[in-house]
Amino acid sequence: MGDHKEQPLRVGAAVRRRRRALDLTLAVVAERSGLSVPFLSQIENERARPSQSSLEKVADALRTTAVELLAAADPACSVDVVRAEGAEAWAEPRVRSLVRGHHQMHASEFTGDHDAGRELQYRNDQLMYVANGAVEVEAEGRAYRLGRGDTLYLTGGVRHRWRATVAETRLLVVAVADDIEALRDKPRR
Repeated sequence: MGDHKEQPLRVGAAVRRRRRALDLTLAVVAERSGLSVPFLSQIENERARPSQSSLEKVADALRTTAVELLAAADPACSVDVVRAEGAEAWAEPRVRSLVRGHHQMHASEFTGDHDAGRELQYRNDQLMYVANGAVEVEAEGRAYRLGRGDTLYLTGGVRHRWRATVAETRLLVVAVADDIEALRDKPRR
């Protein structure tokens, strides 16, 4: 129960990612596949499950295969538990993903320090929350000191670096998924 692998797959997200990667509109995919725009929209939004035949038509229109789309599909779970699995025993710096699969949000927990000299820049927005300890974040030429319970919001595209300033620091980083275009609205075609 709650196991990610036991859930049925949501192929709509994979279809949307592939369509956007090819920079295609729903109308173009509809024309190529012979399926309607409303039906394709329902597939992408998980309101309709395509038959094998329809999935193959969509895959052909997207220059891929139904097998590839299914392999890239998200598990259809609205609730998923990610267990800590002995997190208290971590004695070295470590990163742990808090969200499984392809979703609109990613979350990671950093325990200890990490490569403080490494400059980071993410396409989309992110939030840093100090669950324990303290960190120093350098962003846009300023240093921000964060302690337990503090948060820092970074708009997508901001170059930054961070380091733990206290042993056994736990930093949670929540970000908009890379495959979601959150920086700007693309014009509709």
